[in-house]
Amino acid sequence: MASRKQAAGQLRFGGLLYGELVIAFGMWAINNHRMTNTPTPKLRRGWTTGACATAATKAALIALWGGQFPKAVQITLPKGETPEFALAHSGTGPDWAEAGITKDAGDDPDVTHGALIVVRVAEGTQGVRFLAGAGIGTVTKAGLPIGVGEPAINPVPRLMMTAIVDEIAEKFGKQRNVDITVSIPGGERIALKTWNPRLGIVGGLSVLGTTGIVRPFSCAAWIASIHRGVDVARAEGLTHVAGCTGATSEKVVQELHGLPDSAMLDMGDFAGGLLKYLRRNPVPRLTIGGGIGKITKLAQGAVDLHSGRSQVDFAALDALTEADVRNANTALEAVDIAGNDLAQAVAEHAREQVMEILRGTVAQVDIVVIDRAGNILGRAG
Repeated sequence: MASRKQAAGQLRFGGLLYGELVIAFGMWAINNHRMTNTPTPKLRRGWTTGACATAATKAALIALWGGQFPKAVQITLPKGETPEFALAHSGTGPDWAEAGITKDAGDDPDVTHGALIVVRVAEGTQGVRFLAGAGIGTVTKAGLPIGVGEPAINPVPRLMMTAIVDEIAEKFGKQRNVDITVSIPGGERIALKTWNPRLGIVGGLSVLGTTGIVRPFSCAAWIASIHRGVDVARAEGLTHVAGCTGATSEKVVQELHGLPDSAMLDMGDFAGGLLKYLRRNPVPRLTIGGGIGKITKLAQGAVDLHSGRSQVDFAALDALTEADVRNANTALEAVDIAGNDLAQAVAEHAREQVMEILRGTVAQVDIVVIDRAGNILGRAG
């Protein structure tokens, strides 16, 4: 029979629903503002690579058909915004013109901030055609919005650049037969800091953006990358994927199960973003790996595991062990006090939470809990 402490633990280990997570984040932001009593600075937004490529396309076409580069160009984004972009580079040849825009990602820590987005345009014969220049990746795996063998220029940027071709061709009375070559100097090196290699985009970066706007510190870009990782894994026919909270747990889980890189989904703190998407797009087997702190929060119902948006409930953790861990400073210290049986109990509760979120769509789920050195403290499933 369960002890009173164990029963209390079972009652506490409920779970935040996705709507509740949004409310919780909002309340955290409000409380944080109140506690610090300082005005919240307004973060500066920026522009996507797709928006920069569109502006560069417009400037290059004006030069190709009009004979002169503008100093700046204005474009219309999908939601109606009309930003202006100054040219950072220009060049011409016998039958081509190119323009470059320096990407400004605002206050977002975007790896492509400051990169030069260059577009070369030349008259073609097959309508609008997109080509990968230096630093732009090529798609090699199915499951992405662009077909295998195509330049990694996403659908919305393609539509935006095509609309510019229509606009400028009409202005100068030209046919809309244009070859558009996008390049990003240093893009192949920068791409190593992104998910592109794992997604099967080789040779460089992707030209991204659905709104044209980079919103500072947005979770959306990371979660979108998780979704694309699931899409690629499913397209490859993988039957087992893993989401881990960090590099150490990812290494442990990958070696433990012998998984390929394409099966490793960069979940990070966004357990909810992964699990909700897998519920709609399931695979047969899922492993979740992480440190004891973050997996404890998952076991306690949190689906955003960031330290600023969820905390370990030590009273609830105490309910899972006969040892007294209420005054532990960290979840790892609690395990040091209570032993690995506590980590095992956390793993089992975390698995229950994951299974509840997935609602039976993923047949097999296992949890791997590690310490900072990568030693396995507990496993469930």
